[in-house]
Amino acid sequence: MKKVLIVTYYWPPSGGAGVQRWLKFSKYLPEFGCEPIILTVDLAYATYPVLDRTLENDVPASLKVYRTKATDWFKIYDKNKSKVPSAGFAKNNDNSIKGKISRFVRGNFFLPDPRRGWNRYAIREASSIIRRENINTVITTSPPHSSQFIGRCLKKRFPEITWIVDLRDTWTDIFYYDLFYPTFIAKSIDKNYEKTILLNADKIVTVGQNLAETYISRAEGVNEKIHIIPNGYDEDDFREINYGFPERYTITYVGTLSDVYPLDAFLAALTRIEKRGKDFLLRLVGSVSTEIKMKINSQLSSDKTEFIPYIDHVQAIKYMAESSLLLLIIPEQKKEKTHTPGKVFEYIATRKPILYIGPSDGDAAYHLKVCGQTGGIFSEQNFEEIAKYIEENMKSKGPLLYMPHPEYSRRILTQNLARILKGN
Repeated sequence: MKKVLIVTYYWPPSGGAGVQRWLKFSKYLPEFGCEPIILTVDLAYATYPVLDRTLENDVPASLKVYRTKATDWFKIYDKNKSKVPSAGFAKNNDNSIKGKISRFVRGNFFLPDPRRGWNRYAIREASSIIRRENINTVITTSPPHSSQFIGRCLKKRFPEITWIVDLRDTWTDIFYYDLFYPTFIAKSIDKNYEKTILLNADKIVTVGQNLAETYISRAEGVNEKIHIIPNGYDEDDFREINYGFPERYTITYVGTLSDVYPLDAFLAALTRIEKRGKDFLLRLVGSVSTEIKMKINSQLSSDKTEFIPYIDHVQAIKYMAESSLLLLIIPEQKKEKTHTPGKVFEYIATRKPILYIGPSDGDAAYHLKVCGQTGGIFSEQNFEEIAKYIEENMKSKGPLLYMPHPEYSRRILTQNLARILKGN
């Protein structure tokens, strides 16, 4: 059995989509001849946006999980009662002078991110694990991108190991990057960090074609060592799901919804539909910014909307399945084609129609088309066609659209990963 050390900041009980990628890989890797060993941060020292204890059910009893301390720059900075912002901004949309200064500090003095306070503890523990377990393959996954420098240090210390870099998102092109007000100097430092990791990794794994091409353009030689393994769905999560349609027409969005998500065309479409006397429920599950809530409430009747705070993964899938239509929106950003939310594949696994608003040639749209979604893909300004699509969809409850494509099964994806780990 080939031993593989996986270095990941996010691990149960951390919640959110980011934790699930390597949790699911670790669940299935032993079936394909690989023994994963996890190195993560101790909960007492971690800064997680949310917690989800249900994800701990997927951690195999036999899996070795090592946890270490970390210097929590978030808490240190918070002594002045100023929050160091993190990703997404659904909850960190403070546009006061104090809030903007806080974001500026984060974007210029905590490079590449505040979670770098974990690195020295992780490097020490990883070195011990490598020696004790005779490890020859190390995987570092990000965000947070500071975790990649753990791998960089280990590669210097143990040049014989194979260092695999997993990049789940863009680095300097992520949609919220400019909200940190990075100076030219900060941007230059971040781009140099990014290039250093790309040049020195033995192999690179990422989640989509457009994202892969972005990284290929950043450094020489990346094309020869990059592999694409998207996120996916776990069949085990859908075994007891009711695939029926609700009596009331229900549009569900699951996840973060911050101010950079283009909602105007969608809300204009729903406003038209409401004025035509048609009943529906817009259900938003997860973190929604105050500004977005105000915008929705100003345009739709209160009986047409439902806001449900962050819930665990099991409940999130239940809400997805108990829907008539699932809403998927790609944030406005310079490199929006690269963004593929992890929920895309779970949306697909519910077999319900999906309304997608974003670039038609983006990675997320590609995955929908692979699974048979031929309609429901719109640009962020096309409210006429969005309204028409919703009204057509409201005429019938079903049938279920398509079967999830087997290439997005977590088990199959893990088999593909195992081939990379074994050098095939």
